[in-house]
Amino acid sequence: MNGLQAISAMFARAKEQGRSAFLPYFPIGYPNYAASVDMIEAMAAEGVDGFEIGIPFSDPLADGAVIQAATQQALENGTTVKACLDAVRELRARGVQQPMLMMGYLNPLMAYGLERFVADAHAAGADGIIVPDLPPEEGAQLAQACAWEDIALVFFLAPTSGAQRIELVAEQATGFIYVVSLTGVTGVRDQLPPGLTEFIARVRQHAPSIPLVMGFGISKPEHARRMKELVDGFIVGTAMVRAGGQGIAAVRTLAHDLRHALDENSAETA
Repeated sequence: MNGLQAISAMFARAKEQGRSAFLPYFPIGYPNYAASVDMIEAMAAEGVDGFEIGIPFSDPLADGAVIQAATQQALENGTTVKACLDAVRELRARGVQQPMLMMGYLNPLMAYGLERFVADAHAAGADGIIVPDLPPEEGAQLAQACAWEDIALVFFLAPTSGAQRIELVAEQATGFIYVVSLTGVTGVRDQLPPGLTEFIARVRQHAPSIPLVMGFGISKPEHARRMKELVDGFIVGTAMVRAGGQGIAAVRTLAHDLRHALDENSAETA
C-alpha cells in the first residue's frame, strides 16, 4: 500500500485509536546524511504515523531560524534533491513503512524537473509532496503529475485564508490540507494561538471530507493532546530539528513523548 491509499489508511488508523496522526518533519542532510536517515528510522520505531521529509533549499521562506540553519547546513553538506530521494529509498529498504511526504520548495523541484521528480519520488517510496510556495492557482502541472502516480499533493491554508481560497484548496488538495496555525514562519511557541477553533471550523465548512493537518508552533505534549479536538493530524518540525542537533537520543525521546501524549489523551477521553 502506498500513495494516497497509504495516507488514507494512516488517518483511518489514528481515528480508530481516538487520536490525531503525528507526522514529524526532518530535513535530509542534517546534521549529515547518515544521521538524518538514522533519526527518521528511530522516529519510525517510536510509532509515529508518518513523515514530512525535508528537501533543503537556500531560501526556505516559510521556515524559522532553526530549520533555516539546519537546511543551510544540509546544503553545505552537499545534500541534493537526488540525495533526498535516495534517503526515502534507503528508509524503505530499512523497513520503514509509515507514509512519507517530501516537503520541498518549488525552485529545486523545477530544476530537477517536476514530472521527473514526481515519478522518481513515487519510485523511491514517497507517498506525497508538499510545496509551501506553490499556490493552488499555479499547481496544475504538478497536480497532474501527482494524479498520474496516485500520490498526494498538499496545499496550505492560513488563518488569513478567505472562503474562496479555502474552496479552491479543498478542490485541489489530495491526501490532506496543511492548515497553518498562525501567520508567520515555523518555530516553537509556548502557547498555540487563539482563534484556532474558529479557523478550523471555517475550513471544515468548505472542506468537510478531506483530513486537516496542523503545523507551525507545535512542540509540546500538551500541544499534541489539544490536536485531537481540532484536526486529523499535526506536524512537528522546529522542535524535532532542534532535538536533532542534540543527537539521536533526543530525537527518539521527543518522538516518544509526543506520540505517547496521544495515547494518554485517548485513554483520558475513552
